[in-house]
Amino acid sequence: MIQFDGRSYGCPVEVTLSVLGGKWKTVILARIKEGDSRFGMLRRSIPELSARVLTLRLRELERAGLVTRTVRKRGPPSEIEYRLSPLGDSLRSVLNALWGWGVSVATDPAPQPRPHAGKKPRIGAL
Repeated sequence: MIQFDGRSYGCPVEVTLSVLGGKWKTVILARIKEGDSRFGMLRRSIPELSARVLTLRLRELERAGLVTRTVRKRGPPSEIEYRLSPLGDSLRSVLNALWGWGVSVATDPAPQPRPHAGKKPRIGAL
């Protein structure tokens, strides 16, 4: 058992997913890694994401220590920038791998058929 953040986990992947889990978190981290550092830039780069959910996820990522938030006062309104923290930057290779995997799957001219598509998986089956 692994103890983290007051909870017990069976394996390190569970710890990772507890931090990164939640819709949009890894996408937001990937966009910040790619240079979309301001709130408006993030909103435009992920149009399916509402401003409210983006705000919530950014706060969660900041609380988890993965993102830093800096307020730059260049006149009204203030400009807020988000960057990967050192802990968030340690995910760079993971985010790059996810990005590359997504590109290769999306551009595969002949996707492989899924034998169990549409069937409900059995409990415990991978």
